[in-house]
Amino acid sequence: MATINMLQAINQALDIAMAEDERVLCFGEDVGGFGGVFRATSHLQEKYGKARCFNTPLVEQGIIGFANGLAAQGSVPVAEIQFADYIFPAFDQIVNETAKFRYRSGDLFNVGGLTIRAPYGGGISGGLYHSQSPEAYFAHTPGIKIVVPRNPYEAKGLLLAAIRDPDPVLFFEPKRLYRASVGEVPEEDYQLPIGEAEITKEGSDITLVGWGAQMDVIDKAVELAEKDGISCEVIDLRSILPWDEDTIVESVLKTGRLLITHEAPRTGGFAAEISATIQERCFLYLESPIERVTGLDTPFPLTLEKEYLPDHLKILEAIRASVNF
Repeated sequence: MATINMLQAINQALDIAMAEDERVLCFGEDVGGFGGVFRATSHLQEKYGKARCFNTPLVEQGIIGFANGLAAQGSVPVAEIQFADYIFPAFDQIVNETAKFRYRSGDLFNVGGLTIRAPYGGGISGGLYHSQSPEAYFAHTPGIKIVVPRNPYEAKGLLLAAIRDPDPVLFFEPKRLYRASVGEVPEEDYQLPIGEAEITKEGSDITLVGWGAQMDVIDKAVELAEKDGISCEVIDLRSILPWDEDTIVESVLKTGRLLITHEAPRTGGFAAEISATIQERCFLYLESPIERVTGLDTPFPLTLEKEYLPDHLKILEAIRASVNF
């Protein structure tokens, strides 16, 4: 085991995947040379050469179009979108090509080897073009998987699983945790399951669900809630698509209450999908309305970032409201 941060864990995963399989390629804006704007791909070009780790033009639709072509020909591309906010020019390539390639060809061809990495979320004073959380846009699209890690251990295991998965995967990395999240990570190769949520803390009064950077925020809220005598069960969803309905249902049947939190705006956020599903399956067991603690329905602000983000105090207030309903 080694104590490393999330960036180092991601770099390790890429290194292991490239060493194991010469078909694995890493590319994106500034990915080669100095290792990208966040240094996630540092030293990979030195180790594997410019043919396997290289810079692309600043054209996101071109990056993903190129990645689709490589994957269709049998390569295992890991394409980086420098910020998740920049993924929208490539939206057509992802939802109309990546996600549908296998289906439209009757499984004659597929791009299942494709992984798309993208740093997402706020907390770095990045303003409206460097802070968004776009996972819900893609969750509406059958044919792709969406994964979001919460710490270095999860990042390495889930990224290795994503690269080796038989389906294309969108891998959203919480950038404010890149260096802030530090933990023990095995130096060897390992994978974590895609599509399985993890109960990170057991409790009896309310179920709290989140993913990525919000897991740290949930933990801070839980510490305060427990001082009020409220027992919280905490679930890291880990995979947005497919998402683990059964684990959340089982928890809510026990606690009778549910709170979901994410950084993305409230309207149409993925919390809405979870809320709808849980009320369908757990309606007679709910003790109070399902709570959503989310970002605001505004463009992501710069000077008012702290007011926008769903912090631990907003979550604590919602926990209390649910328990005292």
